[in-house]
Amino acid sequence: MKKYNITVNGKTYQVEVEELRDGAAVQAPRPAAPVSAPAPAPAPAPKAAPASAPAPAPAPATPAPAGAETITAPMPGTVLDVKVKEGDSVKYGDVLVILEAMKMENEIFAPADGVVASVNVSAGAAVNAGDVLVSLK
Repeated sequence: MKKYNITVNGKTYQVEVEELRDGAAVQAPRPAAPVSAPAPAPAPAPKAAPASAPAPAPAPATPAPAGAETITAPMPGTVLDVKVKEGDSVKYGDVLVILEAMKMENEIFAPADGVVASVNVSAGAAVNAGDVLVSLK
């Protein structure tokens, strides 16, 4: 048996690991009680945003029109740009919205040909996974 200290989410655990040889039965390592770890340094206080740059207001949540196909956010992020407006005709694969998530720009494409029934977000809006971005009819 070998003993290791493993830190998960700031808690340190002492585990024992058995080495396998010639197909011997495996025993799952069991974490012991958390070992006291030094307290992390306190995080610096967040700086206040300048008064001249208010946060963008969230887009109003409007329900999708009856029979419309909804395009939802695949992950949480911030809407960088909305490429369509209500009434626009779109083809399969056209870019509808650009969503920034994890410091990457993700293009949200039209899943089918159609007409934009509603745009439920605006540039600068924060969205969660599953939030409706655009509806097509």
